[in-house]
Amino acid sequence: MNWLQEQPVVLQAFLAGLFTWGCTIVGSAVVFFFKTVSRKLLDIMMGFAAGVMIAASFWSLLQPSIEYAKGNYGVWSWMPAALGFLLGGFFLRFIDAVVPHLHLSKKDVSEAESLPEHSRNKLSKTALLFLAITIHNFPEGLAVGVAFGALSSNSSPEVFIGAVGLALGIGLQNVPEGAALSIPVRTDGESRLKAFYWGSMSAIVESIGAVLGAYAVMTMTAILPYSLSFAAGAMIFVVVEELIPDSQTNGNTYDATLGLMVGFVLMMVLDVALG
Repeated sequence: MNWLQEQPVVLQAFLAGLFTWGCTIVGSAVVFFFKTVSRKLLDIMMGFAAGVMIAASFWSLLQPSIEYAKGNYGVWSWMPAALGFLLGGFFLRFIDAVVPHLHLSKKDVSEAESLPEHSRNKLSKTALLFLAITIHNFPEGLAVGVAFGALSSNSSPEVFIGAVGLALGIGLQNVPEGAALSIPVRTDGESRLKAFYWGSMSAIVESIGAVLGAYAVMTMTAILPYSLSFAAGAMIFVVVEELIPDSQTNGNTYDATLGLMVGFVLMMVLDVALG
């Protein structure tokens, strides 16, 4: 831990992004042991991931955003958090509208979103599922990067441990997310190795997002409160638009909801205990 704390901020963010990607790889490796898992378990895993992301959005991103803004904005300290949060949501809505993708709860390419009619035979179901997971992995990496980027203006142990806690939480929920992609790909007829590949590669964007987030905050310190809340807004958009609906449409409402609550509490405890 001391070694990591002594490294440049961007390198810290990159390594944290590699860690969260590694957790996705671990989850994707489930296909080497199981060809399929029950829909109930997948819904619980999606609920768990949603709970972690909701808690991380508040405890690790929105709350620090407001705290950082108090010095410059006073009674208006809520403004960067509110504006950044909305911008994050609108940004993900834009990405959602222009990138073709297929939610995990959908069964056919015809149900894909933002897919032009002339492209329906060009993109496979696997590729569309991959794009859906990749879209929501980017803001997770961005959140980790922004959290480490905050060290450029406040290098206290509390801020460092808080960033590490966020990376741990994101990594933890990436394990079921990796399985949630690789298992359906395997069930759809692909080989174990190919299913593992697609599941693993869906989170490579987290390292990219982490570096971009850290670099942006380092070079423009004034945007830190906005960046934190932007990442929170993007993550909440993913939770409400994708994770919760996907986990609630297969008759496993209560199980998925309990998974969400467990994920929320676990991330809350992790953030408060470490931060």
